[in-house]
Amino acid sequence: MAGDLQSADVVYLDYNATAPLRPEALEAVLGALQSVGNASSMHHPGREAADRVDVARRSLADLLNCTPGEIIFTSGATEANNLALRLGYARGGMLVTTAAEHLAVVETARTVTADHPESLLILPVDEDGIVDLEPLSAALRDHPVALVSLMLANNETGVLTDLAPVCKAAHEAGALVHTDATQYVGRLPMDLGELDVDLLSLSAHKFGGPQGVGALFVRRGTPLPHRPLLVGGGHERGWRAGTLNVAGITGLGAAAQAAHQQLADEVVRVAALRDALEAALIAEVTDCRINGARVPRLPGVTSVTFPGVPADAVLAAMPQVAASDGSACSSGAPSPSHVLLAMGHSRDDADSTVRFSLGYATTERDIERAATAAIAAVRHVRSVMAATAEP
Repeated sequence: MAGDLQSADVVYLDYNATAPLRPEALEAVLGALQSVGNASSMHHPGREAADRVDVARRSLADLLNCTPGEIIFTSGATEANNLALRLGYARGGMLVTTAAEHLAVVETARTVTADHPESLLILPVDEDGIVDLEPLSAALRDHPVALVSLMLANNETGVLTDLAPVCKAAHEAGALVHTDATQYVGRLPMDLGELDVDLLSLSAHKFGGPQGVGALFVRRGTPLPHRPLLVGGGHERGWRAGTLNVAGITGLGAAAQAAHQQLADEVVRVAALRDALEAALIAEVTDCRINGARVPRLPGVTSVTFPGVPADAVLAAMPQVAASDGSACSSGAPSPSHVLLAMGHSRDDADSTVRFSLGYATTERDIERAATAAIAAVRHVRSVMAATAEP
């Protein structure tokens, strides 16, 4: 399975950065690329393209348990987050988010409130990455709040957020709720009939679809001003102008359908593999810590701190394993993970943390190889550092 999707020489454990393209999605994308037609054109090729989009929209709606008309296709979750936060904040009132959000939310929140920074409330998280809701309760009680934006699953630690009490409190106060569900969709069951959020962002490439395409769910009847980010031809019911990316959307739909059909088995299998990797590391590497291990997490994510051992050195010492020293979206940045700092980690510990993220194509052999390589890499780096430190 995995051998068909990645180099036999590299164990790919960076699904939170991007997942391998599912075979079903690849087939769908190639089929769409071999056809011609603008989905807005009324001739036969155009209608065929529109039909592909309609099928994809229904497949994604099935995965989310919503109606197709509540889905707006975008270029990805970053665009969806930008659109959601700008629309929500434009209602008037405070914008509330957390210190551990993806930068696509944090930086958007700071940008839209730049003229009125006092209208932005950033909630702290505890050492496990759980959001402190007391400041939110106070804000909802004492101020008009336009939008609350909390991610469902953290991209670095996999820690999950219980949004049920947030939605209840926010809606009682007249606020809307947005969630960045980029890492959650296609990884755990999603039911928007139960999860009472007003807006939800996602990206296809996190669950085996192509890069460069995503969606924003907007619950029917949500009171929002009509202020799209992209204006022009009025595509996507006027919410997102631009010729539809038919091939990308088709691939998203195929990945959504595959994930929907296979999710129950994938959740159990991937969680077992993640647990096996963590057990091997804890047994063989002195002082290593699993971040967020005490609270509910995504099944395929483990954030491991190797105190005193720079993560970039560990990764360099195990080139046969594709993992990450944080969010791929901010790789190369000189500052350590803002998520780990928000959880109370020191800068040194944040710089000594490796994220392994598994997915649908990960095998037991992959985990065995990754564990062996990671253990050897940490020991090697510690040995080099000790020798260098000797007078």
